[in-house]
Amino acid sequence: MRLWPLTDDRPKPMVPVNGRPFLEYLVDLLKENGVKEIVMLLGYLPEKITEHFGNGSKFGVKIKYSIGAIDDETGTRINNARDLLDEHFVLSYCDNYWPINLSKMSDFYFNKGVVGTMTAYNNKDGGGEYGPRNNLNISDGGMVKKYLVGDYSEDPVYNAIDAGVFILDKKILGLMPEGNFSFQKEILPKLVASGQLAAFRMDHPYCAITSMETLASAEKFLKQKKVIFLDRDGVINKRMPPHEYAKNVADFEFLPGAVASLKKLKDAGYKIFLVTNQAGIAKGLMSEADLQKIHEYMFGELAKAGTTIDGIYFCSHGYSDGCDCRKPKPGLFFKAARENFLDLTKTLFIGDSETDAEAALAAGCKFELASGTRTLEAIVSDLIR
Repeated sequence: MRLWPLTDDRPKPMVPVNGRPFLEYLVDLLKENGVKEIVMLLGYLPEKITEHFGNGSKFGVKIKYSIGAIDDETGTRINNARDLLDEHFVLSYCDNYWPINLSKMSDFYFNKGVVGTMTAYNNKDGGGEYGPRNNLNISDGGMVKKYLVGDYSEDPVYNAIDAGVFILDKKILGLMPEGNFSFQKEILPKLVASGQLAAFRMDHPYCAITSMETLASAEKFLKQKKVIFLDRDGVINKRMPPHEYAKNVADFEFLPGAVASLKKLKDAGYKIFLVTNQAGIAKGLMSEADLQKIHEYMFGELAKAGTTIDGIYFCSHGYSDGCDCRKPKPGLFFKAARENFLDLTKTLFIGDSETDAEAALAAGCKFELASGTRTLEAIVSDLIR
């Protein structure tokens, strides 16, 4: 009822998000991951879905339906669809969207050799709908040790949140009782108790349509955006000699064509974020105040050209500090994603090093290498041609 009156005349997954039924985003996501056949488990107002999606051909997939009673729970719906399921299948809740990399998750699942694997959001900053509360305790080896059914806790023993996507072995059907039953209450605790539920952990934020508040966030997250991440040194400004850092404005110099390229991106509707390592702070060779002055100078010069950038994310730690934010770690990208409602799989990162390429891969961004022969100016020209 938390989405009423929107669900008065349609099932929850058909609630519009930016003018499209939420379920369309999930179908597109599965298609992008190579899924060719989808089984939809329906109950309330099933015709609203069957009439919209049909056999799936106009969405580029094959869709089958298993229709049950309105009060059937998820476990019952899975059981009723047993003849439509492959030996290994993906189960996705209809009200969560996480930009899944199904190939990586599948590799994890098969390597673990378990009956089930679930996505788990690490919730490191305690933001979003659930705040600091979690419902999963996951071991260092990636196994779910505790699962709170229908509840959340601030107890630090719980270190992640169920994000609503599973890969399951069809043998799970052997655990299912007769009658109407809950997948979460009846089946997941059995998998946990038998050591057969692994957790594919993620830092990338996800969205949901479980309430009016989360619906508003989902609209921001799923809204189509053009986003560019840029490394700083070597991409938009000249690098200092090895082991030296720009300590003041006099040390900072834009590369030829960089300012014009940034203006082209902004004029074309892109959001631009810088992601940069600044270990000179940890080494005591510069201060955050020094870096702030350089960034203020950057913004001033861009303003003179009639443009700007949308944000700067920097790591001030040293090489051996073990932080999550220093590239090639992807922490800064995930921070930007949380703060700006970004799907990183639909963004581009332009960097100039192998470290940048590794960070893009870890974050799920596309990557372009800026080099002497292919500068930012050349990349931007190709991008907005």
